[in-house]
Amino acid sequence: MAIAAATPTITALHPPRVVEGGRLWLRGEHFPTPSTTESEVTIDGAPAHVSFAAADRLAVIVPREVEGGLVPVKVVWAPGATLFVSMGLTVAAGVHQVDSPAFDAAGHLYVTYSGARGQEAPVSIFRVAPNGGAREPFATGIVNATSLACGPDGHLYVSSRFEGRVYRVFEDGRSEVFASELGTACGLTFAPDGSLFVGDRTGTIFQVHSDGRADRFAALPSSIAAFHLAMGPDDAIYATVPTLATYDYIYRIDADGKVEVIDATFGRPQGLAFDAQGRLHVAEALAGESGIYRLPASGPRELVVSGPRLVGVAFAPDGSMAVAAPETVYRFTA
Repeated sequence: MAIAAATPTITALHPPRVVEGGRLWLRGEHFPTPSTTESEVTIDGAPAHVSFAAADRLAVIVPREVEGGLVPVKVVWAPGATLFVSMGLTVAAGVHQVDSPAFDAAGHLYVTYSGARGQEAPVSIFRVAPNGGAREPFATGIVNATSLACGPDGHLYVSSRFEGRVYRVFEDGRSEVFASELGTACGLTFAPDGSLFVGDRTGTIFQVHSDGRADRFAALPSSIAAFHLAMGPDDAIYATVPTLATYDYIYRIDADGKVEVIDATFGRPQGLAFDAQGRLHVAEALAGESGIYRLPASGPRELVVSGPRLVGVAFAPDGSMAVAAPETVYRFTA
């Protein structure tokens, strides 16, 4: 007597959030071998290319046709099963990000058009309203706008890696030089006391005081691209310094400038940010599966957003997340 084939069962999707071009994993048991690499799986009705298949897991590439939001994932050989994945909503396209975007206290999202070295783009910084909508020009005249941070005074601060300066940008888009002679300035973060820390990708982190005076605070290896900084809930600075090595470090720098390595498993780590629960998120661009990873207090890191070439991450006051690729910024609701 013939034995009936086991019924394919889908138990989970991973990661919970994706952007176009990201890799989505379907996990379960008794998966059949795909007869084709197309149309076996659809995401919001659009065919998703199968890039890997095994009896207990299947990987597909998220198609560009999918709109943002919570979207259904269906498989032809499991017609009764529908799971859902959160797709990033495009909030700004045609930009040039080299670090994380930034939210202000009111929920406005700021993104850059950094441009090639020495290029003065028509618009340096764009702003996106809290309720979405199209990007709007916000600030001009800042050559190679690189890293962003909102200060305790409510103003936006932006570094120019070309000029070695940090600018303070007012609500009406006007800007003024706040600090200068900062090397290849990239990576900004504020301490609880209002001090601004700036990364010079050649190997220095500066502490900039309220009067714009800068002191050398810590030394790190030089970077091939940019320093990325974030202030942790423990009042320490966390930094990534992408190099040409197979794996790079994530650094923690305490209030005395002492540097320690807290992770050595990332390939070309980029922007980083802490969520409201104090959990560190890091963009990885090279090794393993590119996307945004969350580092728990203990245990292995967890992929929470899959997407190609992601360079930055930021959290809004309402808990929603923005992630940035070089030309596009996406947002996920809380």
